[in-house]
Amino acid sequence: MDDQNKNLILATALSFAVILVWFLLFPPEEPVPVDTLPQATATTEGPGAAIPGAVVPGADADSPAVIPGVTTPGESRDAALATTARIPILTDRLEGSISLVGGRIDDLSLKDYRVTLADDAPIVTLLTPQGTAGAYYALFGWSPGGGLTTDDVPNIDTPYTLESGDSLAPGRDVTLVWDNGAGLVFRRTISLDDDYMFTITQSVTNTGDSAARVAPYGLIARHGEPADLKGFFILHEGVIRQTGERLDEIKYSDVRDLDPDPRWGPAAEVIDISGNGWIGFTDHYWMTTLIPDGDQSFTSAVQYDPERDVFRTTALLPTMEVAPGATAEVTQRLFAGAKEWETIRTYEREQAIYRFIDSIDWGWFYFLTKPIFWLLHNLNALIGNMGWSIIALTLIIKALLFPLAYKSYVSMAKMKELQPEMEKIKERAGDDRQKLQTEMMELYKKEKVNPASGCLPILLQIPIFFSLYKVIFVTIELRHAPWIGWIRDLSAPDPSSFWNLWGLLPWAAPDPGSILALMFIGIMPLILGISMWLQQKLNPAPTDPTQAMIFAWMPWVFMFMLGSFASGLVLYWIANNTITFIQQYAIMRSQGYKPDVFGNILSGFKRKAPGKE
Repeated sequence: MDDQNKNLILATALSFAVILVWFLLFPPEEPVPVDTLPQATATTEGPGAAIPGAVVPGADADSPAVIPGVTTPGESRDAALATTARIPILTDRLEGSISLVGGRIDDLSLKDYRVTLADDAPIVTLLTPQGTAGAYYALFGWSPGGGLTTDDVPNIDTPYTLESGDSLAPGRDVTLVWDNGAGLVFRRTISLDDDYMFTITQSVTNTGDSAARVAPYGLIARHGEPADLKGFFILHEGVIRQTGERLDEIKYSDVRDLDPDPRWGPAAEVIDISGNGWIGFTDHYWMTTLIPDGDQSFTSAVQYDPERDVFRTTALLPTMEVAPGATAEVTQRLFAGAKEWETIRTYEREQAIYRFIDSIDWGWFYFLTKPIFWLLHNLNALIGNMGWSIIALTLIIKALLFPLAYKSYVSMAKMKELQPEMEKIKERAGDDRQKLQTEMMELYKKEKVNPASGCLPILLQIPIFFSLYKVIFVTIELRHAPWIGWIRDLSAPDPSSFWNLWGLLPWAAPDPGSILALMFIGIMPLILGISMWLQQKLNPAPTDPTQAMIFAWMPWVFMFMLGSFASGLVLYWIANNTITFIQQYAIMRSQGYKPDVFGNILSGFKRKAPGKE
């Protein structure tokens, strides 16, 4: 049974190692700087050009209407911005502009975030206009019905007039207006709060002699996959949709493979949502989301245009019939910004956005990742440093697991004490496995020892480890978060390297993710290996030579494997190993054994007389 216990520990450790190797073989890619996106040859289409196959049902079932068009990327971003009249967006957190052509929200940058750690690095650009590589924008409008055509309603090329306001800022709304010349006047009022939420109120006034049928919509278009797509299985990037019953996460590759829809296009998935829904695109740290009112039913559509490589998410609201002389009005919201836990949680609570906090990818272990992040967030608010907060979090986790750890280490001490008796049982039983098992169980029962209890702390550490890995990798609060000295980004690997003696020699360290970076590890991975080695010294080595060799090499193998992990995760593991070492050493001494840490690893422990050193 003792061998089975060791085999369980070995199997657990090896399983853990296999998963770590997977992380090593498929690491997240380095983001491509925004200002280095490739430019394509310029071509444009005429006004009102429609995405082939991107058909959107209109107000009448027999009258599908097209939400028009895109242009092929070719212009630089500055040139594209200069081609249309614009309304500035200026807040403490955002800068950008709204195009009067189509009323598109297509120019948005996040002032609180930079592309790299460099002081002069450009701020992060979220939305970029049509005509540029990687165009990404939001569009609002009306789908025609009841005999109306796409020329009767505003589209992506509609020349709006600024009716009121000169810039968009908190407390300073802007209103756009367009008269179709056929009895319908369309207005759009846009407001913005202190963070990332736009509120778009659309209205149509019927000055004609007959009723008009129109259906309001919001749409987010993304030309091609994002340049900094990680493509890492631990993180969802792509379409995200809350149906009110479940959260749908659809990767870009899966959007391309959607089945054709006779009314929505060659690749589309359409779901009617009765309320509590939202839809959009999510990146690693950023997100754009269309949010109808909580009780508003709408049709959600995920589309892909293979001819122009355009992904789209649409929220189409029910048809409105506008009588002569009447005005119809509808409001939607658009979230466009960083996935900050506190900001998103505030929107969920104060604006009743159903389960908006789940737009952050908490993963399968959400029941652990959510409370772990909540605790880490509050520790950081108290301490003011994410690195020290990770260490404090480790202390709290170890304190919570201490009763179990205490039982485990006490059991290990008792098992060592029973070792001579167990060897006698093995000699008496010989090759009779049943007799061996029976006598071993009687011995454990008599001495009140549970041989499996030593495995429980190890098994519990695995989901905690992965949950913390998820938190550090996914949440924006760890992005560019410094700790001490050379650790300026806890979400990135340790930048130091043995290649230049950890900064003492006058040449640069290898690029992160390169072979040299994996071979010549940094300071933190080295400390991690030493901490694992010291912790291992407290435990008796397996009697089997092969197992003993594997356990002896494991700290150094893990040292190199974890060297490419986020330094925040390595910091947690170092703190965990250090605290575990102290706990185990103290508990072993309290049970009458003096751990001989630097002695013979096969002896493991040295018996001491009660009351004596």
